Amino acid sequence: MPVHQAERNLVADQLLTAMASLRRVSRRRARRPSELFSLTGSQLELVRLVRRQPGVSVADAASELRLAPNTVSTLVRQLADSGLLSRSVDVSDKRVARLDLSTDIRRKVDAWRDRRLEALASAIGQLSAREERCLVEATKVLARLTEHLDAQGQPVRGGTVSGRETAGSQPVGTTR
Repeated sequence: MPVHQAERNLVADQLLTAMASLRRVSRRRARRPSELFSLTGSQLELVRLVRRQPGVSVADAASELRLAPNTVSTLVRQLADSGLLSRSVDVSDKRVARLDLSTDIRRKVDAWRDRRLEALASAIGQLSAREERCLVEATKVLARLTEHLDAQGQPVRGGTVSGRETAGSQPVGTTR
């Protein structure tokens, strides 16, 4: 039996609501470091990416975050000006900037991530074995869903160019 568009819209709305609620609750449980309170959702995403991939280039960060390179450059400048992020010149290509977190911020962001993971893992542990298996499969489906959404490339409404966020806009599911 084919799923009708109205049913897909309902599922899409429920998915966005659930993801936003999960992010809010996990943020509340983990207490963000005070240095990160004033950051936008996009800035936080960049900080988390640089934590996972120290030395990432601006171009690679833009690709990973599905943002325009000039948007990431703006975020890098803002975060570097605030002392959270450092830029260094790539040894093999002087045109490429490599990104890293300051030592103190890296320690705090690592601890923040650990708190978020611990809280979420604890909640996952309260699910039934079947629910946990479903969650494992759902994460694979969500990754494919993200790829399909990104491949569409065209915005439904203003705020993006070719499926990428423009400066000043905010990705779905993030908060400022």
